[in-house]
Amino acid sequence: MKTTASTSTRAAEVIAVRPGPPLAGTVAVDGSKNAALPLLAAAAALGRPVRLSNIPANTDVQIMLALLQQAGWHVAQPVGEPTTAVILPTGSRRTHPELPQAAHIRASYYLVPALLARHGEARLPWPGGCRIGARGMEVHFKVYEAFGDRSAVDDSGYRVEAVMPRTSTVSLVLPFRSRGATVAAMLRAVTTGRPLRLGEPNLSPEVLCLLDALHAVGWETRAGEHLLALSPPSPAPSDTVVWAVPGDKVEAGTLACAVAATGGFARIEGVRGKDMGPFMAGLRRLGVTISSEADALFIRAQDTRATGRPLRAIASLSPGGLDADFEPPLMALALGLPGTHLFADAINPGRHSNLLPQLTRLGADIEEISSTECRLAGPQRLIGTGVEATDIRTGSALMVAGLTARGVTTLGGLDQLRRGHADLPGKLRTLGADICEVTP
Repeated sequence: MKTTASTSTRAAEVIAVRPGPPLAGTVAVDGSKNAALPLLAAAAALGRPVRLSNIPANTDVQIMLALLQQAGWHVAQPVGEPTTAVILPTGSRRTHPELPQAAHIRASYYLVPALLARHGEARLPWPGGCRIGARGMEVHFKVYEAFGDRSAVDDSGYRVEAVMPRTSTVSLVLPFRSRGATVAAMLRAVTTGRPLRLGEPNLSPEVLCLLDALHAVGWETRAGEHLLALSPPSPAPSDTVVWAVPGDKVEAGTLACAVAATGGFARIEGVRGKDMGPFMAGLRRLGVTISSEADALFIRAQDTRATGRPLRAIASLSPGGLDADFEPPLMALALGLPGTHLFADAINPGRHSNLLPQLTRLGADIEEISSTECRLAGPQRLIGTGVEATDIRTGSALMVAGLTARGVTTLGGLDQLRRGHADLPGKLRTLGADICEVTP
């Protein structure tokens, strides 16, 4: 399995998007980046062989696989199974591995529990990822302190040291529903073998996927709106674990918005309908016909009857709330539909400062109410021009917008887009989109 990031040649590419006939057909999504990253970290934390299937080939996941190898785990790809990896613990105990690539992805902090178990401490650079506002690690450090670990920081990064092994139950309440801190607490419980009672947890589909994975290996799990509880298995089994990454709900949502924007009809396979509830409710409010079965979405946008009702796409960490990553493609879709629509993302406070200027370049008229909230009235006519994928979700939203803009839209910054999607343009081409990649 390749473990290198995009090369400078690929980073120079741009995509040309032209409007065309309604998108139609069947397409399958890749595995979810946001679910694969904590599952890979959990595989390292478990200390057992883990076979993980449906791994996406985006850059962030490839970097995580490289980090596992550099930190002392063995990562093998079975012959003929390009989306499967087997993560094996090894006897090597190399002290304090250097992991400079950890600075390129935010999810590198998921490796801290496994590094603590293997080396007694974790030394990592500050995490990178999309530049969409400050997302500090203070809550993560409070999690580790609850387990008796000690943290220190400097300008270059942070260090967490495992100080004293304990066996008692760890109880703490998160100040907000942080997905990263929830995963950190769960994985530290795994590496210490200690029961966990976590108040105000994040209960996103990605966290529930990790919870199901731990339950499958013997952990007693319970999750409610205000409490997540874990109890270790006794005795701990040692056979090979088999997990699968769920389909990418955000990729599915982006494809659905593209189909809806063009008035098309499509079946999007490989995504769990139960993960798409708030997104589907938003499309229905806009008048788009969408339904789901266990592993597919059906969009019948040729039947769209514009309601003119306002859409309130407000990102939320609450159980059942709208995932922040759905907001950008919904905004691109809403530009072409009647109504006055409100969008807000206080979770990623820098996202609008990336997305709105790029949509404005296409001719969008968007009122900024605050740095995290905006309003727009549709329908609007967009005009193709050169725009930039300044982060993953801005890039995917601009592709949706480009499918309805008059003329040619050229999208740069494909290295950002590929961090979250191995080949989103190719999936749109499968549905009939007029998209081509060119190297200037």
